[in-house]
Amino acid sequence: MELYEAIRNRYSVRSYEDKPVEQEKLDRIFEAVRQAPSASNRQPWKFVLVRDAGTRKKLISICKDQAFVGEAAVVIAGVGLAPDRKMACGVPSDPVDLGIAMEHIALTAVAEGLGTCWIGSFDQDRICDLLGIPADAKVVEVMTLGYPAGEPKYRDRKGLDEIVCYDTW
Repeated sequence: MELYEAIRNRYSVRSYEDKPVEQEKLDRIFEAVRQAPSASNRQPWKFVLVRDAGTRKKLISICKDQAFVGEAAVVIAGVGLAPDRKMACGVPSDPVDLGIAMEHIALTAVAEGLGTCWIGSFDQDRICDLLGIPADAKVVEVMTLGYPAGEPKYRDRKGLDEIVCYDTW
């Protein structure tokens, strides 16, 4: 699949088929993640891939009762390993680094015939406890991954004239 096609076809999937994701597809997706840029190329991240059905069910309540979390074949916790590190501009680096890496997951998933959904609504302490994430790390993002069920639900996007400025604001 061509890059622009993957970008156009990506949408937030909230309904999944009851079908596992093949290991070969996961390997290709995470090879793309391995190539993602990060501040100073530190790659300050770990990804916990939850495939166990019982653990995925527990994640539903941790993710504010979003039932589709339990439907997805895989739930990914993107974990930042340097939660206190800031870039020279004053912005925390973990959310930026993980945002780039997680979008590599989202776009590669589309190319593999899969779907994803970004989830920012979750209980940090409970997810770290459930997944055994150490106290010096922080889950930055959770993402579901699997085979979409049903039809895509695309949303309108703002026009370029609403989001782009040249030279000054």
